[in-house]
Amino acid sequence: MAPAILCLALTAPAIAQEEQSTAPYAYRQLDDPAKETKAQDLMESLRCLQCQGQSIADSDAPIAGSMRSLVRERIAAGEEPEAIRAWLIERYGDYVSYAPQLTGLTWPLFAVPAFLMLIAFLLLRRRFTGKTEDAK
Repeated sequence: MAPAILCLALTAPAIAQEEQSTAPYAYRQLDDPAKETKAQDLMESLRCLQCQGQSIADSDAPIAGSMRSLVRERIAAGEEPEAIRAWLIERYGDYVSYAPQLTGLTWPLFAVPAFLMLIAFLLLRRRFTGKTEDAK
C-alpha cells in the first residue's frame, strides 16, 4: 500500500505539468520583436472573459492564457491582428473587445453619453445666462 501511495505522489506533479502545457505561448514571447509588439498591442485591447476587467495580457486566468497563446500563434503564422480580433469577436461576442464596433445594438453606448453631455451643457448655459439677464 505504501509503495502505491509513494508512486502516486511522485507522478502527480508530472500529470499536473502536462495539463498546463496546452497553451505553449501563454507565457513565452515570440522570437521576432516586431511580431511580439503586434501581439502585445492586440492582447492589451482584448478583455479577459473570466476576469471581466483585465486585458488578456494582464490576466492570469486559464482562458486568458489560452487566448494569449492563440494570438501569438496566429501572429507568428503571419495573420493580421484585425483578422484575429474579428475571429475572437465572432467566437466570444463584442464583449471580448475593449473597442466595440458601432452596430444597431451598440449605438446607444455611444449616443447616450453624448446626449447627456448636451443636456448638461444646455442646463448650465440656461442657468448662467439666466443669472446675467436678472442682473441687468
